[in-house]
Amino acid sequence: MNHNTPAPLSPRPLRHLVQTQRRVMSGSQLKAHGVSTSAAHEQCRSGGPWQQVLPGVFLLHPGPPTGEERLHAVLLYAGRAVQERRRTTDAVPAQPLAGEAHAAPYADAMITGLAALTLHGFASAPPLLSLDHIDVLVPRTRRLRATEFARLVRTTGMPTPVQLTGVPVAPVPRAIADAVAQLADAGAVRRLLTEAVRGGHCEPAAVVRELTQARLLSRPHVVDAVDSLLAEGRAIAEDRLYAMVREHGLPDPLWNVDLRLPGGPHLGGVDGYWPDQAVAVELDTRAPRQDEDALWSEYARKREHLERLGITVVHITPKKLRESIEQQAAVVRTALMASGDRDPAAYVVVLPR
Repeated sequence: MNHNTPAPLSPRPLRHLVQTQRRVMSGSQLKAHGVSTSAAHEQCRSGGPWQQVLPGVFLLHPGPPTGEERLHAVLLYAGRAVQERRRTTDAVPAQPLAGEAHAAPYADAMITGLAALTLHGFASAPPLLSLDHIDVLVPRTRRLRATEFARLVRTTGMPTPVQLTGVPVAPVPRAIADAVAQLADAGAVRRLLTEAVRGGHCEPAAVVRELTQARLLSRPHVVDAVDSLLAEGRAIAEDRLYAMVREHGLPDPLWNVDLRLPGGPHLGGVDGYWPDQAVAVELDTRAPRQDEDALWSEYARKREHLERLGITVVHITPKKLRESIEQQAAVVRTALMASGDRDPAAYVVVLPR
């Protein structure tokens, strides 16, 4: 048989697909199983057992698609252009692979936006079936249009997806940015951002970075939500810092104090200070906004000034406290123990902040 001649159809492939394969498939996948485009459309006639839910994507049952089936349909549609290009350049038609239903050709596409946040377990994200659209992130060069319930989000830089419930999903910070881009409800935006931090899904800085890159910080309701997010993140990081000192046997510092030279200039505030050892700890809760360079310069100047006075400054980020709190406690303990080997620090006045 000539490889370019379609294989004769028989009832078996259709029964096999309905019984053993995922119940949503692309036209390319169906052809790999010996089902031609015309045969697929024949099954989708009025009253037929199949339906075409998106261009080139078929649902192998007559009822409404489940939430999971909608996800796979959108991903198959987003990968359709790539699959068609591969099919026309292959010398031999694609053959069905073992486990093909669990290795669908999504061609770099991934679920993002509210649907992605639902998959990440956000309580403030709506159920999949209640979404009018499912956002799918694709490379900017992908030549497709949004249609039906598939909404394309194009990007020049695709993030590394997370596999959830068998589908590729955008990381939480990127999914939040894509969701916020579609939301005008300030309360909904605030709830998503708050849950991202309280739920431990990501750090505030990662969310702000994505919102900045998406140019969403010009929207007043987004700015207000970000301010609340940063305050929330700061409070959580402080609680973790207190827990680190308490649970890892460190001596209690003076919390949240300002340092200044006697009769001299203000040296800056620190989150914790051990005056006997001249060790300070400082939380870095900066967010990557437009003034990041200026703010970092201020941090660096303060740290250099304190260290010139003989004060050791331990710099800790919220991420380090969340992911490696024991290691951070060891860093602080080492700094405290090493104080006896250093020259005495300059005397500074400690004031409540």
